[in-house]
Amino acid sequence: MREADYIIVGAGSAGCALAYRLSESGEHSVIVIEYGGSDFGPLIQMPAALSFPMNMRRYDWGFRTEPEPHLGGRVLATPRGKVIGGSSSINGMVYVRGHARDFDHWAEIGAEGWSFADVLPYFKRMENVKGGEDGWRGTDGPLHVQRGTRLNPLYRTFIEAGREAGFEITGDYNGSKQEGFGPMEQTIHMGRRWSAANAYLKPALKRKNVSLVRGFARRVRIENQRADGVEVEAHNSIQVIKARREVIISASSINSPKLLMLSGIGPAEELRRFGIEVVADRPGVGQNLQDHLELYIQQACRKPITLHSSLNLFSKALIGIEWLLFKSGLGSTNHFEAAAFVRSGAGVDYPDIQYHFLPAAIRYDGRAVAKVHGFQAHVGPMRSKSRGVVRLASPDPKEPPRIRFNYMSHEEDWADFRRCIRLTREIFAQPVFAPYCDHEISPGNHIQSDEALDDFVREHVETAYHPCGTCRMGARDDPMSVVDPNLNVIGVEGLRVADSSIFPRITNGNLNAPTIMVGEKAADHILDKPLLPPSNLQPWINPRWQDSDR
Repeated sequence: MREADYIIVGAGSAGCALAYRLSESGEHSVIVIEYGGSDFGPLIQMPAALSFPMNMRRYDWGFRTEPEPHLGGRVLATPRGKVIGGSSSINGMVYVRGHARDFDHWAEIGAEGWSFADVLPYFKRMENVKGGEDGWRGTDGPLHVQRGTRLNPLYRTFIEAGREAGFEITGDYNGSKQEGFGPMEQTIHMGRRWSAANAYLKPALKRKNVSLVRGFARRVRIENQRADGVEVEAHNSIQVIKARREVIISASSINSPKLLMLSGIGPAEELRRFGIEVVADRPGVGQNLQDHLELYIQQACRKPITLHSSLNLFSKALIGIEWLLFKSGLGSTNHFEAAAFVRSGAGVDYPDIQYHFLPAAIRYDGRAVAKVHGFQAHVGPMRSKSRGVVRLASPDPKEPPRIRFNYMSHEEDWADFRRCIRLTREIFAQPVFAPYCDHEISPGNHIQSDEALDDFVREHVETAYHPCGTCRMGARDDPMSVVDPNLNVIGVEGLRVADSSIFPRITNGNLNAPTIMVGEKAADHILDKPLLPPSNLQPWINPRWQDSDR
């Protein structure tokens, strides 16, 4: 029987940060339990290869949704990292903190101590940023963040088109001013994916007080309402790894609620149906599931300057060789190097639409490449009111859970996407794009009416891979809260959850950065250390927000 002061379930974005911070003083022992294997090799470490690990069962849990009723019964992939580094080892390496107002909203609905003023010091502690806004960014943390070189002229064209359309320009969307068009940030360092494993876990494992256990976490063992260990299956046997102080679940917004329910924490009626003894009746476990959806608006390009020339086997081989030898060239970037955050209309006080720009016409997962030179904008609304659920399919821990996001179940979602498509067309129609734009590949110029646009959305909208919210943080007297603002599971001692599942509401943009921040801040709560002093910096809010969308 192995034991440690702290047991962390999941070596993902938050779990790796936790392992690093909990073990930092050398006073406490930490065991990290991870089912996935090594992140070694170019498929994960080469940034441009990002579409491969996300589609490999070796690195991905392979979850899929139930048929989504508002998308014509489509079944969508829900990738989650099954590897050291978790989803930070298979994601698109885009770095977005979220908007200040996102975190203020968390605090307003019960997550006391998680306002922007409270979380900004933790973002700064974790970052090592080159070229960020002075005073707003961290420069000596474990997590390296960079901007791409933007050598392709289409990146600058996209940003200039935003300016021509009357939108703001921002030099650092992770600084004081998120709103506007500008360079996109990447978790890439020295030409390699800078995952949470590279940033946090590997340095932590060099310490004598940290160890990694490869195994499948079946349930948390709870005695007399206190978690005292984790039941793990490894090497064809089941053992219990004991926690002298606490168990922290950092297993993802899909696996964390599943593990809680298998451990007897969740909606009592559902647990009894599967013969699971109820330890704590928390009806919010698995509820509040959220995600970002996006569309790819694609244009054919008049000039042969896109990545289309690099998608043949010979070019890919040359790119791979250069990356292996020098960690440079087209293999050393995720190619998301320009971005925008804009507001959908007057009366919206902070951005609710995100753009990723890519100088290629290709799906995120690497499939469905256009047959011509092209470029695309990934666009989608940030704050959908649709909510889904994660449920147990079986009391068998090896059985995947049932996942239904209820995508596009709110009427506003449809209006939001129509606005996104039309706004993107407006941006591509700016004078600066005239030398490059040929014809619209997708949706196609014939798709114009509200009904036609809705049909296109229903058939082609894709997840941005940002699931969260299923173990919601909130006030202890809120029956739908799963964890309190100290991340304690309500109703059980010695058990916390720290990952994207605790988000009360989804944040603007990609979720890797705020998930790592949760791990950083959770460590101080767990160690009962004084929290970092709140910041007094104030974010930029567009003075015209009540009157204009730009």
